[in-house]
Amino acid sequence: MKHTYITTAIPYLNGDPHIGHAVDYCLADVFARYSRLKGDEVKFQAGTDEHGNKIFQKAKELGVPVEEYVQGNVDKFKDFIAKLNASYTDFVRTTDKQHEKRVQEIWLKLKEHIYKAGYEGWYCTGCERYVTEKECKENNGVCPDHQKPYEKLKEENYYFRISDFKDKIRQAIESDEMVILPEFRKKEILKLLDESPDVSVSRPVSQLTWGVPVPDDESQVMYVWVDALSNYLTVIGYPDDNDYSVWWPASVQIVGKDILRFHAILWPAMLMGLGLNLPKVILSHGMILADGQKMSKSVGNVVNPLEVLDKYGLDAFRYYFLRHVDTFSDSDFTWQKYDEAYNNELANDLGNLVQRLATLAQKNNLVLEKRANIGFSAEYQKYMESFEFSRAFDYVWDKIQNLNKRIDDEKPWMLAKNNETEKLNVCLNDLINDLLEANYELSVFLPNAADKIFEVFGDSIKPPETPLFPKTKK
Repeated sequence: MKHTYITTAIPYLNGDPHIGHAVDYCLADVFARYSRLKGDEVKFQAGTDEHGNKIFQKAKELGVPVEEYVQGNVDKFKDFIAKLNASYTDFVRTTDKQHEKRVQEIWLKLKEHIYKAGYEGWYCTGCERYVTEKECKENNGVCPDHQKPYEKLKEENYYFRISDFKDKIRQAIESDEMVILPEFRKKEILKLLDESPDVSVSRPVSQLTWGVPVPDDESQVMYVWVDALSNYLTVIGYPDDNDYSVWWPASVQIVGKDILRFHAILWPAMLMGLGLNLPKVILSHGMILADGQKMSKSVGNVVNPLEVLDKYGLDAFRYYFLRHVDTFSDSDFTWQKYDEAYNNELANDLGNLVQRLATLAQKNNLVLEKRANIGFSAEYQKYMESFEFSRAFDYVWDKIQNLNKRIDDEKPWMLAKNNETEKLNVCLNDLINDLLEANYELSVFLPNAADKIFEVFGDSIKPPETPLFPKTKK
């Protein structure tokens, strides 16, 4: 049996779940469901990144113990993942004692590539990273992602020597030993790699207390990125549980483009320092824009994913963000587009198709002869194996739209009216079986809707008592 390990970037717990998190979980869930249907054993990781100054300061502002603050946010994210019906198998928290112990062991294994040095320069609290003088000047001293001025810091930290691994990382990326998707992101990373400095991996306790202590140095606490990135290994038991080797390397690691550089440069360097294989694929998805603009609290155009989920339910949410949002590129969200996708596509194309076929079959006492061995078509598998999920979804939807056209062309109601029973049975059996095959491929994207459709065309055909996707009034 093949083992498939899928990871998602663990969210930093200084805010509520956002649309980007939802995209991570939905993409990972699609590949997990697809892999299970192929017969793979799947491990699907999720978790929370809970250390660092931003979290500590936020708890302080709210006047609550930091442990209580992070627990409340962990509960929010677990509830959010459940609402998305994302079928994760393992959940890791960076405050788990087992994780902290394993991170310290990882640090010790990397020790020959770590050195202590003074630093004076620019730092972005929002990104939790140091910024080069060149980058600071290019951005006019302001972080483009957080719209806040960089801070000038002077402190002594430990550094991880990325320079020890640059040539090997370049070779791994260029040879596709570690595939970076999409291709244009791969080119961006290769360009960034040349200029990547050694990375600070600790902060003085005087500046940061909420974190994992550096082994053998009580004056330093681990920097959040090393702590966070290690979760992909600690959750599968590395380094003390040999079962990790069943799952590593990861089949695919799913991240937003804003944190790709850490996953495609720092993370491979850490893995090479540990003597471990690199992940097979790093899939970097784009950002969701709001009416063509980047979402921003200051602009006031942030779309709350819970509000979107509440409007038409989970199937509509997954439909829009898995089909109308390109897997790799930035994509746009507007309420108008969302409404049109729901009413014109989910309700019309799929909901009406199920209702029409089930009603015709029941009315004409059809004896459904199901085909054996429903499976994935070759073209669908090609898209899924190359992680082109939005294209795979389009491919399935083309089948659904074609079925609607065939009903209009073949007019089974006329066959019934003319008492052409044999032709009617063949026609309806073909249409329903083709729908069930499309539904099998659809099930990785819309598991709830797919289950209902399989139920409608079960041992006895029962048209839905209420529409699968009730249309909204204008």
